[in-house]
Amino acid sequence: MKTLDIFVVELEKQIDDTIKTEGGLELYVDTRFNEFQHRITEGPVVSAPIKHNTGVKEGDTLYFHHLVVMNEGQMLTGDDNHYIVQFDPKQTINNQAIAYKSKKSGHIHPLAGWSLMEPIEVEKEKPSESLEVVSFSDTPVKKAKVAFDAPWISDLGVKKGDVIGLPKNRDYEITIEGKNYFRVRTEDFLYVEEEVHND
Repeated sequence: MKTLDIFVVELEKQIDDTIKTEGGLELYVDTRFNEFQHRITEGPVVSAPIKHNTGVKEGDTLYFHHLVVMNEGQMLTGDDNHYIVQFDPKQTINNQAIAYKSKKSGHIHPLAGWSLMEPIEVEKEKPSESLEVVSFSDTPVKKAKVAFDAPWISDLGVKKGDVIGLPKNRDYEITIEGKNYFRVRTEDFLYVEEEVHND
């Protein structure tokens, strides 16, 4: 199969509704109340868009936006387990392909305008040793660290390891290789934190 503008991935299911115990027992999870958290967001590539030089090959693992599997998913007509992943190298908001892992090298590569960020935990200061302030609301994520280099990040003068300021509600998580990242559009970067030199 050759596709022009889209990726096609193969998925056994849309929702990850099972967990395995250390003893190998498989348990089913009721996902009705937190379906968003259990949506599948990765799968092997069946076809990569030949119109664009993405570097993605058949058999690589594609990490994609959760909309690919929402509401019965974007199934390829005539094939129950093949799903369409939209790709737009010019408009990140229209690009559902976030990153891929090369089957050959095992390296992770962000795709077309997306950045994978490591969350930075904000330490809460205690006003005193005897009094602890308890808050019932989460502090919005304000900063994250760039986890992987990409050309569109370099064009901004940003590199892996830089700390980036993020707008409110840009902390959408995606799990890659068992680690949680924020998937952030490069155009949502607010600022790059400058290094402080003590001379």
